[in-house]
Amino acid sequence: MLQNSAHTDTFSRDNLPPVDQWPDLLLDGFEYPEQLNAAYELTDAMVAKGFGDHTALIGNGRRRTYKELTDWTNRLANTLVDDLGLKPGNRVLIRSANNPAMVACWLAATKAGAVVVNTMPMLRAVELQKYVEKAEITHALCDTRLMDEMTACAKSCDTLTTVVGFDGTANHDAELDRLALEKPVTFDTVQTSQDDVALIGFTSGSTGAPKGTMHFHRDLLIIADGYAREVLDVQPDDVFVGSPPLAFTFGLGGLAIFPLRFGATATLLENASPPNMIEIIEKYQATVCFTAPTAYRAMMRAMEEGADLSSLRAAVSAGETLPGPVYDEWMQKTGKPMLDGIGATEMLHIFLTNRFADHRPGCTGKPVRGYEAKVVDETGQEAKPGEIGRLAVRGPTGCRYLRGERQGEYVQGGWNISGDAFVRDEDGYFHFAARNDDIIVSSGYNIAGPEVEAALLAHDAVAECAVIGIPDEARGTIVQAHVVLGASETPSEAMAKQLQDHVKATIAPFKYPRSVVFAKELPKTESGKIQRFKLREV
Repeated sequence: MLQNSAHTDTFSRDNLPPVDQWPDLLLDGFEYPEQLNAAYELTDAMVAKGFGDHTALIGNGRRRTYKELTDWTNRLANTLVDDLGLKPGNRVLIRSANNPAMVACWLAATKAGAVVVNTMPMLRAVELQKYVEKAEITHALCDTRLMDEMTACAKSCDTLTTVVGFDGTANHDAELDRLALEKPVTFDTVQTSQDDVALIGFTSGSTGAPKGTMHFHRDLLIIADGYAREVLDVQPDDVFVGSPPLAFTFGLGGLAIFPLRFGATATLLENASPPNMIEIIEKYQATVCFTAPTAYRAMMRAMEEGADLSSLRAAVSAGETLPGPVYDEWMQKTGKPMLDGIGATEMLHIFLTNRFADHRPGCTGKPVRGYEAKVVDETGQEAKPGEIGRLAVRGPTGCRYLRGERQGEYVQGGWNISGDAFVRDEDGYFHFAARNDDIIVSSGYNIAGPEVEAALLAHDAVAECAVIGIPDEARGTIVQAHVVLGASETPSEAMAKQLQDHVKATIAPFKYPRSVVFAKELPKTESGKIQRFKLREV
């Protein structure tokens, strides 16, 4: 039963799927008061617990304590309400790279009762427009360095009435920052319900059309009180570092919610390349790292050249499959396990994982506290140990798609069907087998093939195309485009480069095809459907 909502703008609750279409929620052990605001719990409440002088955030050459972060977010929240007319329940889009200002804006909007949509800085106006239209976003807070695409998006979106810039650097000299300077450092936090929607995380899925996953205030704390407490055992002296964008729920959890929930420190990097992460680990003696296997490979090469990563006690790997050799090499070089885990935007964060005292290569471990998992066959019956099937999971968090879009595909019989194929062994450990859909996972990024195809087909030289993922030693998988050119066009390296640049300019640059193969024709069925599996066999 849903609690009484504090949202005067009821869009989010009105567009939850019907309760009877939700997955089973296993909330035993996760008790919270009826009125709960996650942002308050991560800031003001931490100061009240005595963490005011502890360092909360490090980024852009500056440290901020929990007291400073609390004051900052309260000033911003006052600005959102008093100057920008934000109402509880309004949707707020935040566009920024990983930096303290993005975290402050997210916390401030959440304190003010908004429903936040965090977005990656690489997204173009056409991609942002899809988010704005689906979530009927009213306000956008944008790093001024990224304002061009945001402004272009706003011109074509009727609901987006307010776009304000903030300074993502340490200077804090932009419109939002200047308005906040005049505000008090206290704010009457909106007393949201524990099951008011706090966050909409967008996932493209296999179709390239974004789907919004709706997460409650309690969900933001559950992932910390479950995975971060039980598996990572986060302590106040921990220092977090990592590469996933805060726009991903994986990054928001690992680089903001987890440290702030326990009085620890988050270091934020706008360019989280392996060399930059290594520098931060050495400089601040980071203890917990979140990144993909490709980055860990680079970090191990750096260790051979003298880099000191001995301060790391936890190396969390997610975003793509952790190869056994990477796990083995990390164990050999550090004497510590690499914790492979799997999560989903629909579930908010990691729900299957290895543990410090229970780990093995080529294995995703067992369910996080509060979760249950099984492998099911095509009929929905539980598969026998050793048989490949679809991964089904349920727990204290679960899938609720905005507007109920495709809810019945993901939630079946009370279980979340993650779209991954797994094997469960006789001892109850889960092993990843393959993806069930056409998502290409490259360096931890999920890339929908159909979206890349659409971008390519928008180029005048392209007659037909098909996009697949192919193995790559450095990135795990890369995007490969098989392209049939128009009759007047000639295949060449210059043409391949032209198509790659076109995709980069049309959609987020990380989605571009790193390999372009020109073909005279594409394999098809009699009905004209492209047979991508044949391209993978080449």
